[in-house]
Amino acid sequence: MVSVFFVLVTILLSINHSEQLQSSHTQTLLRIQQQLNFPSALSNWNNSTDFCNTDSNSSLTVVCYEDTITQLHIIGEGKTPPLPKNFSIDSFVTTLVKLPSLKVLTLVSLGIWGPLPGKIARLSSLEIVNMSSNHLYGSIPVELSSLLNLQTLILDDNMFSGQVPTVSALTVLSLKNNLFNGSLPNSVSNLENLRIISLSHNKLYGVVPDLSHLRNLQVLELDDNAFGPQFPKLGNKLVTIVLRNNMFRSGIPADVSSYYQLERFDISSNTFVGPFQPALLSLPSIAYLNISRNKLTGMLFGNLSCNSELEVVDLSSNLLTGSLPKCLVSNSIDRTVLYARNCLETTKQNQQPPPSCHTEALAVGILPDRKKKKQVSKVVLALGIVGGTLGGVALVLLILFIVRRGNARSKMKNPPTRLISENAASGYTSKLLSDARYISQTKKFGALGLPTYRSFSLEEIEAATNNFDTASLMGEDSYGEMYRGQLKNGSIVVIRCIKMKKRYSTQNFMHHMELISKLRHRHLVSALGHCFKCSLEDSSVSKIFLVFEYVPNGTLRSWTSDGHTGRSLNWTQRIGAAIGVAKGIQFLHTGIVPGVYSNNIKIEDILLDHNLVAKISSYNLPLLSNIGKVRRGNSSDGSKHSSINKRGKHEDKCDIYDFGVILLEIILGRTIKTTNDAEAFKDLLQTSLGADEDARRSIVDPAIRKACLEQSLKTMTEICVRCMIKEPAERPSIEDVLWNLQFAAQVQDAWRGDSQSSEGSPGSPLGPQRTAFH
Repeated sequence: MVSVFFVLVTILLSINHSEQLQSSHTQTLLRIQQQLNFPSALSNWNNSTDFCNTDSNSSLTVVCYEDTITQLHIIGEGKTPPLPKNFSIDSFVTTLVKLPSLKVLTLVSLGIWGPLPGKIARLSSLEIVNMSSNHLYGSIPVELSSLLNLQTLILDDNMFSGQVPTVSALTVLSLKNNLFNGSLPNSVSNLENLRIISLSHNKLYGVVPDLSHLRNLQVLELDDNAFGPQFPKLGNKLVTIVLRNNMFRSGIPADVSSYYQLERFDISSNTFVGPFQPALLSLPSIAYLNISRNKLTGMLFGNLSCNSELEVVDLSSNLLTGSLPKCLVSNSIDRTVLYARNCLETTKQNQQPPPSCHTEALAVGILPDRKKKKQVSKVVLALGIVGGTLGGVALVLLILFIVRRGNARSKMKNPPTRLISENAASGYTSKLLSDARYISQTKKFGALGLPTYRSFSLEEIEAATNNFDTASLMGEDSYGEMYRGQLKNGSIVVIRCIKMKKRYSTQNFMHHMELISKLRHRHLVSALGHCFKCSLEDSSVSKIFLVFEYVPNGTLRSWTSDGHTGRSLNWTQRIGAAIGVAKGIQFLHTGIVPGVYSNNIKIEDILLDHNLVAKISSYNLPLLSNIGKVRRGNSSDGSKHSSINKRGKHEDKCDIYDFGVILLEIILGRTIKTTNDAEAFKDLLQTSLGADEDARRSIVDPAIRKACLEQSLKTMTEICVRCMIKEPAERPSIEDVLWNLQFAAQVQDAWRGDSQSSEGSPGSPLGPQRTAFH
């Protein structure tokens, strides 16, 4: 009887314990629902929900084992804005750790923001963590290294910074689209279980550690960083290798052609040199091969073999010669094959002349055979002496004849090229004076440090670009190529070659040339001159070459958002750059009438000169829209909007929004790629305005976090948020933007005790201030 009694008591206690445990989990999950601001994925949760027996779907899954929750998957919709300012990630993680048996935790696109607390490591059973597409920032807590069972860590699309973490048992490490900086730690080489390393779109640089000992590694994605210069040492089981857009400049190791499991190989947009290995085309698993925009050499042959499963092959912009393999042309309907900007024996896809690739081969250390030169050198020397003598005599006679004939005709007419030169360098035309007025600073060419705008000869353009050598090519779009050139006086310039689809006389373009010659400003990449190439048949213009000043210090993004070279502008310099951009926009809007609006300015369009002065390189010119016969067309430097237009309703506010996105990258040190990203980060900034100083400071770029004064940072944040208001009419004017930027600079300089304010900041002492934002 006693034994039966004890059995009954034991059963009752166990039932009671189970009910209490289930009730505890219920309260924890409902608390999570509340802290996440009741997302739609959790809309059906309430006190009566049987969480362990609910139906799973793509947004929500709860898995239980013996009345304990082991898996929790909650997935929101798209890139969710940050949770309200009263959200506390510390309290949220405190709630999570009340589910001690969790093995799998998925919290994706829920607007979670803040630094990830180290207490998450109290969930000691965790095997998989996925917290992608949130707004987490700061360093990944070192406490995660204590999770001995953690195999998968996915934290893509956040704002984490610091060094890449290493956890001993990891098989999957995915940290794409964050702000991780510095070099990849050598300890990664010891993570023997790793199968996937995905670190795309960060700020990592330096040599990639030796990964050849990672026998299980199948996926390596390091694109959009600054790794280099050597090709990484890898095992031979790789399925995916993506090294696109880094700073590699070595050759491709021979053993890559023995990676028989390799399906995707992308090394584009680097400076790889040496021979291309045609064996890559015939790897048994290869489906995607992209070696474009490098300096790879070698000869291709028509009888090379290819894998029949190849879907994409991009060989463009290299130094390849020979014939395109026939296997790439066959079955082309199901395959994309690109091979432009090489020296292949084909008339398709814009090939370069063979000497272009030979010249480049010399630059990368591949020397031509010199035996034939030794055999014929004496013959050439003898012929040269005889030919030179006869040529000299003939040249003297020809010069005398031309001089006499020219004097006889000088009173009749002047050469057309002379007329073009005089017209281009003269004063305003009557049409131009009727169409536009210019503020006085556009006439002060000397103050800009630029030579007078002039007409260039075709011979000058060809000499500057080494006859348009591929080594000088900087880029290409639908209008033509852009080359880097050097004039006879040693100055470096950028030359844009514009191809004419229709033929016009030079007079059709002179108004445009006059206008371009006057669009000069300290914060614009200004034109230095032009050159017309005319057809011999009808003297119509077949090409126009626009010569622009060369700006040597790269883009503003490379000094703020990318940080590829480890360089970064300090806070004062960033405000100065923002002021420069605002002044450039102000000039485009008000420095000429009608103004230049809808310039589609992006941070990669802002260049820095040798003094780190910001210059807008992409703004609308009437020339290209005239050529394309469309109102919306590319500017001389790639803009996507209209040229010089009459000011429409709120048309100036398009540039204000674009400027707000630039400020967003300057403040956060984060690359903004889509409109959704811009809106999400704007919402994050707006939320931070209502938070305390520490919370606001914690989301800015770590490179300038400690140096910016609170009032200065808050003013910049307010400007940014106001510029990005959805309703154009409510955005501030460029004058108000500029004034508040100057105020932010003045406050920062006063705090630093500088004797001189930053470029563009107000010169008057601090006093009662006007602010445009309330």
